[in-house]
Amino acid sequence: MIDLLVAGSGPAGAATAIRAALAGLSVAVVEPRSAPIDKACGEGIAHSAVAYLERLGVELSGREFHGIRYLDGRHSVDARFIAGPGLGVRRTTLHAALMSRLAALDIPVIHDRVGPITQNATSVTAAGTTARYLAAADGLHSPIRRQLDLSGGNSGEVRRGLRQHFAVSPWTDLVEVYWSRLGEAYVTPVADDLVGVAVLTSARGTFDSHLDAFPMLKRRLRGAVAASAVMGAGPLRQRVSARTSGRVLLVGDAAGYVDALTGEGIAVALRTSAELVDCIRADRPQDYEAAWRRVSWECRLLTASLLWARNRPLLAPRIVPAAAALPGVYRTIVNRLS
Repeated sequence: MIDLLVAGSGPAGAATAIRAALAGLSVAVVEPRSAPIDKACGEGIAHSAVAYLERLGVELSGREFHGIRYLDGRHSVDARFIAGPGLGVRRTTLHAALMSRLAALDIPVIHDRVGPITQNATSVTAAGTTARYLAAADGLHSPIRRQLDLSGGNSGEVRRGLRQHFAVSPWTDLVEVYWSRLGEAYVTPVADDLVGVAVLTSARGTFDSHLDAFPMLKRRLRGAVAASAVMGAGPLRQRVSARTSGRVLLVGDAAGYVDALTGEGIAVALRTSAELVDCIRADRPQDYEAAWRRVSWECRLLTASLLWARNRPLLAPRIVPAAAALPGVYRTIVNRLS
């Protein structure tokens, strides 16, 4: 019997497995898909998350970005990072780096589906493997979360994300966030000749039709060749009733998600994965819920507050003007999340 079985090899799952192995625990990963795995995401990794991955021994390559710019057609405001740059990294590049680190640590990757989970007072069994604990890092629509009846119900919110890459040199060293009535468009430099564009919206339509709502961005991309297929994800909001069920602990998007507005998904996943491993080492899974809430509350509060304002017709058009009028406050918030 091993100490920890991790379901999912994405950033949350791989980081959990790597940290557990470095802490001396025996660990294996279950992942049915072939690497590298792509996903519709903004691909901007905050400075704190980059530093954490480096401490885990994950070697990253990408394009540095030095802050966040908000634009709405009439206003533009920049917030540069104080602690250090973030890194734009293609999701496939990130996953390949994580898989390389798993291999270097001799962490087995079982190419199988988790399937039914059984557990007792001392162990949990899934995918034919028995472990003391199971970390469920199987994504936004976690089958394990559903199997254990930990989903918190439908919120009625239908925001989704669409992402595509364009072969063009980044025109700034910032991540740009374009705001419109339709939603937000995030532009992340991920290489010297490539940017990723992610659109978040509750409106239905194609990626190209959504771009019509961002004329400034569309002009920037004029003549640029699409370098990837469009990928989608959502609904983004995922309510979760609890992060633990017996010896199963949820981590990453599987543990609940507010929105991609602040781009903090990976950073929060890494912080909470560290807490998960600490709770397992102490053999105190009952402490994980409070630990998860403690290290994620600030991001959840800021994201929920911004999303609340975004969903108010009278407030939404004032978000970027307010940031431009109060640049010091805007910089403080951005740096709290970096």
